[in-house]
Amino acid sequence: MPTAFISGIGGQDGAYLAHFLLAKKYRVVGGARSLSDSIEYSNLEALKIRQRVELRPFDLTDAASMRRALESSAPDEIYNLAAQSSVAASWKNPLETAEVTALGALRLFQSAREFCPRARIFQASSSEMFGCANGIVDETTPFCPTNPYGAAKTHAHHVAVALRESGAAISCGVLFNHESPLRSADFVSRKVSLAVARIQAGLQDELSLGNLDVVRDWGFAGDFVRAMWQMLQIEPADFLIATGKPRSLRDFVDQAFRVVGLDWQSFVRVDETLFRPSETPPIVADTTQSSTRLGWKPELSFKQLVRLMVEADIVRVAEKPDIAYFAN
Repeated sequence: MPTAFISGIGGQDGAYLAHFLLAKKYRVVGGARSLSDSIEYSNLEALKIRQRVELRPFDLTDAASMRRALESSAPDEIYNLAAQSSVAASWKNPLETAEVTALGALRLFQSAREFCPRARIFQASSSEMFGCANGIVDETTPFCPTNPYGAAKTHAHHVAVALRESGAAISCGVLFNHESPLRSADFVSRKVSLAVARIQAGLQDELSLGNLDVVRDWGFAGDFVRAMWQMLQIEPADFLIATGKPRSLRDFVDQAFRVVGLDWQSFVRVDETLFRPSETPPIVADTTQSSTRLGWKPELSFKQLVRLMVEADIVRVAEKPDIAYFAN
């Protein structure tokens, strides 16, 4: 039975990946900041796998905890999904973002080299690394991040590539936006789906959003974790993981309100204080490499994804009408 170690196992991607790997008969070990924090592992509970994974104390800012976690679990595969992953938060705490997202990845790579040198590693890179790029991008497009989160991810990505060129089995997945009902509600996609559910239930009157014209490529997290695993089954390389079909936030909002039969223009208010200091231009991912070399393609459509998220939040709101607006 192969063993996989997942940093950030309590997050959206970590939970879906754990679920996927368990179905493939892996022993799954997760890095945990707290072994008793029920909120941190609510996503594992939601997928009904909390008792099927092993947890180890783990902190990206603490190299000693990484070494102990890897030495005790002896993984065949390592998936580095942990990060400070909010762009907005990265502007407020750029040093923390660099410490966790950039240097944390380097600490993990070094610990793996010392304690499980044969393990294959997946590094979660981000489309935010493209920053000021515009139009179609692929694996050869130069990075030009425009926010602290993108800069931190770029640093981690370059380190991963450098180590790979020196012999380490590290693959990087440049992940475009991927969502699910497990997404934290401080991300705009889940902010929208939760607001729609609350508005339909009469618990909320309006939804305040920033730039509705911002464009993102939204896919389903459950599809993306499949690509992560596929990368570690072939020779190490970089891959763009995306649907290749970017849409505006306006499209997302419109589709979400359509699920409950409401006109979004009657409820949405644009708040310019929510605009980002620097916005990423529209980019389109060329997914040729992921489709040809990995044989990967998304299975859930954009409309299906939005409906899945809204319907999940309708159930949540019905069960717990006082659900906190920015709660997981």
